[in-house]
Amino acid sequence: MAETEDCVGQEPHPVDEDLFQEPMKKRRRSDRDQRFRAFPTVEQSALREYEKLESRTRRVLSNTYQKLLQSVFLDDSIPNGIKYLINRLLALIEKPPLDPIYIGLFGSTGAGKSSLINAIIQQAMFLPVSGESICTSCIVQVRSGCCEQYEAKIHLLSDQEWKEELKNLAKLLHRTEELGREEEDAWNKDEALEEAIWKLQMLYGHGAEKKSYEELLRAKPKGRIPPSRVITLKAEEAEELSVKLDSYIRTQRRGWDGGPAEAQVWPLIKLVEVTLPKSELIPEGVVLVDIPGTGDFNSKRDEMWRKTIDKCSVIWVISDIERVSGGRAHEDLLNESIKACQRGFCRDVALVVTKTDKLHLPEYLRERKVGNPAIQSQREAVLERNETIKLQRNKILKEKLKRKLPADSKVLELSELVYTVSAQEYWQQAVLAEEETEIPKLREHIRRRLLDEKRRMVTKYVAEAFGLLLLTDSFNGPDHLPNEHLHMSGLRRFVEERIQLLEKAIDQCFAHIARPLQVGVRNARSSYRRILGACLVRSRGNQGFHQTLKAVCLKNGIYASRTLARIDLNEAITQPIYDQIDPIFGGIFRPGKPTDGSALMPHIDAFKHSLQEKMTEIGIRNGWKYDSCKKNFLIQEISAILGGLEEHILRKKRRIYESLTTSVQNDLKPCYEEAAQITGKKACERMKDVIRRGVDQQVAEGMFERAQERMQHQLQQLKNGITEKVKGSISTMLTLASSQGDGLYKELADVKSEYKEMEKLHRSLREVAENAVLRRGMQDFLLRMSPSKAGPPQTWT
Repeated sequence: MAETEDCVGQEPHPVDEDLFQEPMKKRRRSDRDQRFRAFPTVEQSALREYEKLESRTRRVLSNTYQKLLQSVFLDDSIPNGIKYLINRLLALIEKPPLDPIYIGLFGSTGAGKSSLINAIIQQAMFLPVSGESICTSCIVQVRSGCCEQYEAKIHLLSDQEWKEELKNLAKLLHRTEELGREEEDAWNKDEALEEAIWKLQMLYGHGAEKKSYEELLRAKPKGRIPPSRVITLKAEEAEELSVKLDSYIRTQRRGWDGGPAEAQVWPLIKLVEVTLPKSELIPEGVVLVDIPGTGDFNSKRDEMWRKTIDKCSVIWVISDIERVSGGRAHEDLLNESIKACQRGFCRDVALVVTKTDKLHLPEYLRERKVGNPAIQSQREAVLERNETIKLQRNKILKEKLKRKLPADSKVLELSELVYTVSAQEYWQQAVLAEEETEIPKLREHIRRRLLDEKRRMVTKYVAEAFGLLLLTDSFNGPDHLPNEHLHMSGLRRFVEERIQLLEKAIDQCFAHIARPLQVGVRNARSSYRRILGACLVRSRGNQGFHQTLKAVCLKNGIYASRTLARIDLNEAITQPIYDQIDPIFGGIFRPGKPTDGSALMPHIDAFKHSLQEKMTEIGIRNGWKYDSCKKNFLIQEISAILGGLEEHILRKKRRIYESLTTSVQNDLKPCYEEAAQITGKKACERMKDVIRRGVDQQVAEGMFERAQERMQHQLQQLKNGITEKVKGSISTMLTLASSQGDGLYKELADVKSEYKEMEKLHRSLREVAENAVLRRGMQDFLLRMSPSKAGPPQTWT
């Protein structure tokens, strides 16, 4: 998925033929109402108010847009101010009602991710489930929409992406020398080798593993591959689509022979998108993402794996009740999720413990402490054990988050970081009641997240629209005051001064990371040999590790397997640096308002408020009381310009955070390439020696110091980008608001009625927000007062 650069702060786009296109059609009312079926009545009322507010705002913008078009349609040239307005209006009209909220279910093999999604969407066997074995073989996204049918889109690797993987698979299988018996045994037991054979046989048939790369390029795949590289499936019923989809997303067994033709393209699949018809349980706008735990050997799939994690605003780490108390895989998942808070959009991490109905009562009673109240049933034991796990894991997770994140991170304020769920009991209710399975609690979490996001988006949208209507109306306002250019000139000087202060503040903010970086580099230099040695050692020696290590080298230090823990040598040897900088880095990019000057966004907010206060002061002192629209426009537009910087900064921080491992990976690339070429006897040990020598040489030549410099350079680039965007945007805004420049303005169609309507909508924001708070308080009160279920229906006993 290609990332798009944020356009905040760019000059107005030139007006071309696309300028006169019609805005997107409004949703039918019935469609809007269907979107709220997943919410309780009280929350539906709040959403309808926000939806109505947004819809009316879009209508006002559309009417204003049409009037502007009519006023300039026959003109040979369009003034710059009108170009700016038309482009901004069209961008707001076409803006999506809500960016998707991605909720990532991140877990190891057999943790129960698919079962959990099935329970949340109320479709028992929709995604494939199968005990302890790997079922879901790729990233699967599930959302609800306004479609009438169930639909799935299976996205395949492009021809070029598959050729890249095919070349690496062929290299893994290539042997140029005869091996001894011991080495032959090690070769045959190698996990990477087995997976390479498996993929080639699946796609090209038995014997494909013996062919060269050139021969494989000429071979014809057994399955049908559409030219679009997208396979679309549709069905009237969930069960029908599930049957069609199963072969595409279920991991096929090794040693597989025959089976459906759909399964034969399985190695090419990189993403599956499933859309459900209007759901009464999952609101439109929410995307549940089943994320495999370790990434993928294919570079494109592995990149998509990482980016999918990073775009999730909520991550649930899924862990089986029997594995939650330890194990490297569980810790790796937690660490990767916390890193997503550092480099991505994630603001909410929770541990979801699955299969919590599992409990052997006699064993539990024997280990239970004497003196506690007597346990009367299996249900009481399960609930007591679940509550104990919640308390224990909540404390452990919060401590782990505290070590990695800033002290004022919102996730640390959450009272509940752990959920104990049972998908099986959700369906059977033999032991637990539906509420006690905590599936409804997860749904409530999803709904509240979307409601909060909708409230934030509509508030920002209405305020930005109001600013544009202020400017549009001011174009037809009274003549500008004779000395207005003096006011604007003074304002420009003030802006330049404040930008210089902003640059200094950002420098001071980024300076907080310099010392931890230096300490981290020293720690990395002193510990890299130990860390590297641990990465290159396996409990069985080199047995089964030969081609896995070669795969690591072919992928420049990274190997992602479907069954083994992820190997990333670059990340491992830079971890001592991250251990030092993580809390500081998270602090720089947090949205809070700390007083120590270490966070970036508060400096931008302070810059915004100083400009707005100055504009108000100048307006009062110099007569803008006769042209209040101009003052209000400037204040609102500054909020829009600087508010848009946050997303731009969030997109850049991922590259900055990963710059350490990227720098190390680039420096070590020659030694990885050299090691990947080694074949024959003792190849595994020789590869290790090449890697060790290569890392030693690069460290001696300043590898970690270069990584430090590159991170600091990227922080400097971010600062320059921020100030350039601010300068360009505010300069354009002041030019538009000024009377200087011939031909900047022309008489436009009257938009007084639209302005008055927009002013009314802007005032109603506070009332809508207050109503939503009152409704939520009423809902919480009613929930507290309602009797809870004491247990499952008696018919199941």
